Amino acid sequence: MRTVTDFTRFAGLFARSLLAGLLLVLGTAGAALADESPAATASEDSDSAEAPTEAGTSFRTATAFRPGQRATAEASSGDYLYWVFPADTGQRATVSAKVEFPESAAARQGALTWRIDVYDGLRRRQPCVYGAQTRALAADARAVELRCTLRTVRAWAEPWSDDPLPGSYFVRLTVVSGQQVDLGLPVRAEVEAAMKDVGGSAAVDGTLSVPLTPGRTTVSQSENGGASSEGARLAASGVEPEDGWSSGWWTDRWLWTVAGGVLGALAGVGGYTLARPARR
Repeated sequence: MRTVTDFTRFAGLFARSLLAGLLLVLGTAGAALADESPAATASEDSDSAEAPTEAGTSFRTATAFRPGQRATAEASSGDYLYWVFPADTGQRATVSAKVEFPESAAARQGALTWRIDVYDGLRRRQPCVYGAQTRALAADARAVELRCTLRTVRAWAEPWSDDPLPGSYFVRLTVVSGQQVDLGLPVRAEVEAAMKDVGGSAAVDGTLSVPLTPGRTTVSQSENGGASSEGARLAASGVEPEDGWSSGWWTDRWLWTVAGGVLGALAGVGGYTLARPARR
């Protein structure tokens, strides 16, 4: 009789604790969704904004674009083309580029090898996890596509590490090999960056005090008379996410933490209920 009573009491306590844990999880998730809804609206506004139609020729004059936009530029084969976009904590960026020769372009004598490189705010070249970073364009072909998927951006890293950190990321597109006679031909270049939110699996303790955005320093120098290049201003405009840096504080680690706490509390209460001495 005592066993049945204890079991009934434990079942009721388990149901109430489980309900409380579910309410806590739903309340936290609701708050996170409420905070992220403006970000979604900002993302839609960013996509609807006009994409840039030019490219810089150096890190200082890199043209800024936002993830989801397709930046274009009219240039010549052999030019160094630079763009810059923002990447925040927990995001994995995939940079795609396309180079196309017009039909009216003169016939090329040989193949041209194109390469896309991505640098972080400290101008450290970031390796590609996968993707065709370098590809040759045959003499009889008109277009070539390149792709580079970076590692997940971390909120913090050791000083000796070259892990990608939140801030500006520079894209450089150029020809790395080809005949001299084929350089200088008109081309049309397209670049875009797609972001994937990895989630709590990439979350780490610690954060940077300031994101790596060297373009801000360039603009402050320009306003003070140090540099007057219009491209320097373009490098700083739009390199910050619409919802601010490190705004995605919500990760699925919160769900696992709350669920683990609820299960631990239930295990403790259940063990005490089953092991407590009988009352006489």
